[in-house]
Amino acid sequence: RQVRRTYVGHSEAVRSINYSNTGIQFLSAGFDKITRLWDTETGQAIGTFSNNKLGYCCKFSPNNNNMFLVACQNKKIYQWDVRAGTVANEYTHHLGPVNTITFYDNGNKFFSTSDDKKILCWEYEIDVPIRVLAEPDMHSIPACTLHPSGTYLAGQSMDNNIVIYSCIGEKIKPVKKKIFKGH
Repeated sequence: RQVRRTYVGHSEAVRSINYSNTGIQFLSAGFDKITRLWDTETGQAIGTFSNNKLGYCCKFSPNNNNMFLVACQNKKIYQWDVRAGTVANEYTHHLGPVNTITFYDNGNKFFSTSDDKKILCWEYEIDVPIRVLAEPDMHSIPACTLHPSGTYLAGQSMDNNIVIYSCIGEKIKPVKKKIFKGH
């Protein structure tokens, strides 16, 4: 019940953290517009990635610890290559700041949510969305998580509800009977 290690390197608050699949490394995205790659054991920053865009969410690719995504305030998602230290791909179809990235389908696809009140579904490494979920009564979803079964996505809707989406195969749709209210 004590602090084991403090990781120092960001000049402003940290917005997002994500461990690699092995847990040996983790990413942190801060308000200083820098994403850092850390060695979990030593506490040393072993990589710094920046394109002067504020990252809201950073996620390692579930299938490749040398690639990660950063969802940014400038309406884009950047795919970084750790080895080259460069942006390998950009996903650019949101109309507002991108809040979350959630991988599904064994890491082959991912959802992104944005202030534009849409959920975009992407095939990993292809910069054209395969599905756009947008409805007139939909609200922005600033946080979401995948069910352990990999078949449902739960999202924190800005109307104080938790909304559920089914993501079985190619059929991605809202589950209207499963809206959790109470907040």
